[in-house]
Amino acid sequence: MDRADIVHEAFLERLSSGALPGGAAAEGPLLAEEAVAIFRAQCLSRNLDRRSRKMQAAGQGYYTIGSSGHEGMAAVASALRPDDMAFLHYRDGAFQTRRSAQVPGTTPAWDMLLSFATSVEDPISGGRHKVLGSKALNIPPQTSTIASHLPKAVGAAYSVGLAKRVKPEHQVLQDDSIVMCSFGDASSNHSTAQGAINTACWTSFQSVPMPLLFVCEDNGIGISTRTPRGWVAANYENRPGLKYFHANGLDIYDTWRAARAAADYVRCHKKPAFLHLTLVRLYGHAGSDMQQTYLSKDIFEAWEGEDPLMHSARLLRDAGILSADEIKAIYLEAETQCTRVAEQVVTRPRLKTAEDVMASIVPPARDCAPSNGVAVADREKAFGKSDLRAMNEPQPMSRLINWALTDLMLEHREIALMGEDVGKKGGVYGVTQKLCDRFGPDRVIDTLLDEQSILGLAIGMAHNGFVPMPEIQFLAYLHNAEDQIRGEAATLSFFSNGQYTNPMVLRIAGLGYQKGFGGHFHNDNSLAVLRDIPGVIIACPSHGADAAKMLRECVRLARVEQRVVVFVEPIALYPMRDLHDVKDSAWMDTYPAPDETIALGEVGVTGDGPLAIVTYGNGNYLSQKASKALADKGIQTRVIDIRWLAPMPVDGILKAIEGAEKVLVVDECRTTGSQSEALLSMLHERSTLPSARLAAEDSFIATGPAYAATMPSSESIADAAIKLWEGK
Repeated sequence: MDRADIVHEAFLERLSSGALPGGAAAEGPLLAEEAVAIFRAQCLSRNLDRRSRKMQAAGQGYYTIGSSGHEGMAAVASALRPDDMAFLHYRDGAFQTRRSAQVPGTTPAWDMLLSFATSVEDPISGGRHKVLGSKALNIPPQTSTIASHLPKAVGAAYSVGLAKRVKPEHQVLQDDSIVMCSFGDASSNHSTAQGAINTACWTSFQSVPMPLLFVCEDNGIGISTRTPRGWVAANYENRPGLKYFHANGLDIYDTWRAARAAADYVRCHKKPAFLHLTLVRLYGHAGSDMQQTYLSKDIFEAWEGEDPLMHSARLLRDAGILSADEIKAIYLEAETQCTRVAEQVVTRPRLKTAEDVMASIVPPARDCAPSNGVAVADREKAFGKSDLRAMNEPQPMSRLINWALTDLMLEHREIALMGEDVGKKGGVYGVTQKLCDRFGPDRVIDTLLDEQSILGLAIGMAHNGFVPMPEIQFLAYLHNAEDQIRGEAATLSFFSNGQYTNPMVLRIAGLGYQKGFGGHFHNDNSLAVLRDIPGVIIACPSHGADAAKMLRECVRLARVEQRVVVFVEPIALYPMRDLHDVKDSAWMDTYPAPDETIALGEVGVTGDGPLAIVTYGNGNYLSQKASKALADKGIQTRVIDIRWLAPMPVDGILKAIEGAEKVLVVDECRTTGSQSEALLSMLHERSTLPSARLAAEDSFIATGPAYAATMPSSESIADAAIKLWEGK
């Protein structure tokens, strides 16, 4: 017999016999009516779990990580307000069923069973995944979270206080809302959880508002690995800046008391709290998990003997609130409802085509005010006379980006920058200099040195209407936190059917060619980790004027189209002034007017020769240098700067090579996994022109005189072009 059926039969038998487990009496401020509502949510959650397993056995359900044993989370939901955003652990079905009862017009059994059945009518994911989540319930969807949602919960909580000082146009959370995120005892050990909790404490320690409630659901095991007894309390009970609360998660009275106390503390003091609930896990990790292969029978049978529904039944019975028959009726009513609804949902349509599945990768556009309005006097005050004069003179890329950021932040108050050293220092390369003076520390945020927290801050702030512009100091540092883009930011629209988005423009200083600084850790010429993330836009300017215009388009894409955009800034081109000769100033330009942009997919073309060089970033600069040498040999070129790396601007590239005779792809990234692979494939499929490529070696980058030895140079580009042109 399935363990779920064993637990089911045991509950009914012990309820009838009166042999329910012992424990403390019903004590605390929880009212009888609320206690019954919590129990109803628990019964519905339990029977949804049972039904999901039966649906899977019949080939009609596709995910069975259940919430059984964690039904105490219904009491946590009761202790919060429905407008408190909740980032949920995957075992929090009882939280969602209880919150559904708090929000008129929602249908928890129908909604969740549609999700189990992967129906296109599932109101949260549209049939893409079995996820907890609901727009109406203020629950952004989470999949199999291993603490990856904690950093964005920190960001969302931080945004509550910030929104009171800088109100965003699309604000979601109330000024006195709190944010709740829940996770398991095993997940609490993950580096992501440790970093997020540390960030919350670090922020709270400085008396910066952080209305965040962490809920650790401690069932003592992570899949098959036991958590040492007492470990969670020892680890979190005395953290600076974090208030610790504990409750017996099997006791709805104790859980509600502690949850309400913790929520009140967070709401009143604007400081984070840690609610530690002791629970049990029933049925194993998931439907396919055979816990008897790694646990002795007495362990999981002991958990089953502490079934939280039995404890709730005892508490309600002994308090004289419900009789055993009334308790049984509530439970069986939920079972009947789930059975009836399941028979209906399995007949509802499911996704069929690739187009159906992919429809929500790109989020819908939203209405935005065209501008918050920038008075001439405000602009003059922000820039100062010296910068305004300098705008009429050619400038390098770093300065033009700085001015573009200034204009964008003047125009849109919901833009906020965050990252390591972006404020007072102005960044490693001075790109964000003066911005903190111009806009203050609320909008130019010096973070602690943790990339996961930087990106989580941005994602969470976007949940509350901000348009964040986080900075990763160096491209190699992104690998410390890439899952915040891959597994959180990029998937949110997909798994919410476009209902939830986290628009942002992530600025990353990167690529190679820095002289004498840092080696691989500060010169990373691989963008592969970003290029294969569905829905993410990647921009890479090579020229200062282009950078300013493209940055404006990136902000529009994030702000209006709600996209996740990565803006890769080539470090070596930040200070570049000259192109062919010393002091020719040919790689500088004046600041383009604030209304000038370069649209997504628009490529740049220099020259009209029959040999096309397709490139980007430093490759554009080096190819322009090579073009002069090639011209001296009678080979005329056109250099095509693709600018937008994802999605690849196919139409723009094909139009730019019209009339060419041969195509050379120049890629500063490594041969394996670089843009050149996709470019050559596209040219092979869409063009008849002979083509070749020159890319960097599959190597890390060295420090010292050999800093550029593994990457294309103007000389090697010229040599490759001659070889292609002459057919050698």
